Parts: sequence; structure tokens; C-alpha cells
Amino acid sequence: MRTPAVLLRTLPVLAAASLLLSGCGGPAPAGTAPGAAATGSATGPDDGAGAPASAFPFTVDNCGTEVTVSAPPRRVVTIKSTSTELLLALGLGDRIVGTAFADGPVPERWRQDLPVISEQLPAQEPVLVLDPDFVYAGWESNFSADGAGERAALGKLGINTYVSPAACREPGYQPDPLTFDQIFADIREVGAIFDAGARADRLVAEQRRQLEAVEPDGKGLSALWYSSGSDTPYVGGGTGAPQLVMEAAGLRNIAADVDQAWSPLSWEAVADRNPDVIVLVDSSWSSVKKKIGVLEQHPVISQLDAVKEGRYLVVPFAASEAGVRSVETVQSLTDQLAKLDAP
Repeated sequence: MRTPAVLLRTLPVLAAASLLLSGCGGPAPAGTAPGAAATGSATGPDDGAGAPASAFPFTVDNCGTEVTVSAPPRRVVTIKSTSTELLLALGLGDRIVGTAFADGPVPERWRQDLPVISEQLPAQEPVLVLDPDFVYAGWESNFSADGAGERAALGKLGINTYVSPAACREPGYQPDPLTFDQIFADIREVGAIFDAGARADRLVAEQRRQLEAVEPDGKGLSALWYSSGSDTPYVGGGTGAPQLVMEAAGLRNIAADVDQAWSPLSWEAVADRNPDVIVLVDSSWSSVKKKIGVLEQHPVISQLDAVKEGRYLVVPFAASEAGVRSVETVQSLTDQLAKLDAP
């Protein structure tokens, strides 16, 4: 549920979004029911929904940092897959002058040739060389003196910075818990910033339809979300994207009582909670094969029925974080569950 601080962040943007859409003959479509991930880019012009002069400038409170948008960003550096993929889904790939720190390949439906600054977190210098007017990051930690630069320092250079709101960590901004309504509000916020309000509304409407069409698994299975780690697993807790997508797919998160999006959880606790299925997050640095090896070699965990019977579900890392692929992840989990021989 959004806290008052987050509501304060959202209200100015929703007002701006309404102005953006005034040329369409009505306000942005309302709705609080869950929605779902896009199957294609929202390309093409904004159907007459360009912002009138009064729509800019406006200010948003982004994870505790005020961001004043005087005009739609034209030269954007994206860091992490969530930021890159949302802009691509909104048909804004031509605004991206550089990307970095991708969590995996971009889905084929959005894929295009984008310049890569770094496979890891970029330093400030290669970011500045691209002369961006906007740096859009998936994590707050991407903005640091050792990374792309501190937000205040970049602001003094005339570069706006923005963090995916679902990844905010500050009290009053961190989702608790994350909801699909928040993800959809975040999509609309980015749409307002980029003068693409109508595209954002179409994308949200499509995702709502897709989510409403998902049929959750009805067996009441419990699940472990295994993100990384071997000595101690790093798992999906009760407040973030793992909890959100598992719950929507009909799974009970064995770590739902952990008040974090992701958190360490001892193997002893995992064994005691004995999940029916295990969600394996696949990445280049912690592959599914590696994770299965860890599970099968552990003297206790290897004896769990879920491990002995190979009851595994797989989620790509880039689709495991809150964003434009979250509904896609729900559908993927339910599809995999339908094929799984589970109790």
C-alpha cells in the first residue's frame, strides 16, 4: 500500500498526466483492478496527446529526490534492465543514447540496437561523454560516486536523475508491500515525464487485461523464491516483486513473513518450511544449473521432495524485478505450474 510520502510523489505527476491527455478528449483511464506484461511496444505518435505548454515544468518526488522536468528528456542513459525495457515498451528507444548493467537480454519484441556503455555499473565519465539530459536507473545504488555519479552532483550538471519507484529503499518510499497498482502508476509517471502519457495508458490497459486473464494455480502450493547464494540463500521476501508475482500466480511464499523484498534466509529455515516448489532465478552469474547443483549437494535440502522430484520453476533475472515484465512473469509461473507434476 502506498504511504503518504509516495502519494505526495504521485499526485503532481498524475496532474501532469491529466494535462498530457487533455488533447485526447478525456482524462487517463481510471481503474484500480490489477492489470498485466506487454506483448509489444506502444509505438507511433501519441495520438494528439502531446503535452500542452502548461504541462511542463512539473516536479516529482522520486525516492526522496525532487526531479523537476522542464521538457521531455531527449538523451537518456538507462542503467539496469527495468529502465531500458520500460522505455522500449513505450516506444522510446530512440531517446536512449546508452545502456548499462543489463540483467539479461531484452525480449525479442522490444529488441533494437542500443549502444552499451558497460556490462556492469558504469563510471560517471562514460556517462557524461554521452551528454545525457536524463539518467534512468533501476536501483538507487546505481547513483554513487563510484558509479554513474551522485544524484546531486549530476543535477548540478543539468542532468536529471530518476530511479524506478518500485526500487525505492527510503522509509516512506519503499513499497510495503508492492502492488500492481503501484507498478502501473510508475509506468504512467514515466509516461508523463517523457510526454508519452497516451502510450503509457495503453500499455497499462493492456497489462491490466493480461493480468485479469491469468488463471492462478488453485492447488495452494508453497514456494521458495531462490535468487542467489549458496552458503546462505538470498530469497524473495514478503514485500517486493517475488511476493507479488507468486501470490498472483497462486503460490504461497514460504518467506512471506520476512519484511523485505529480498533477504537472506537460512537453509535450516527453508528445510523447516519445506516448499512444494522452488522458483529459480536465472542469471549469467548465478545460473539455474548452478542453483540446482547447490540444492542437490546440500545434505538437508537435497532431501526435500521439491528437490528430489525436480519441482522447479524458472524466471529470468531481468523479469524478476518490478516493472514492465512483472505480469509476464505471473503468466509464466502459471504456465509452468500447469505442466509441473506437483502434489
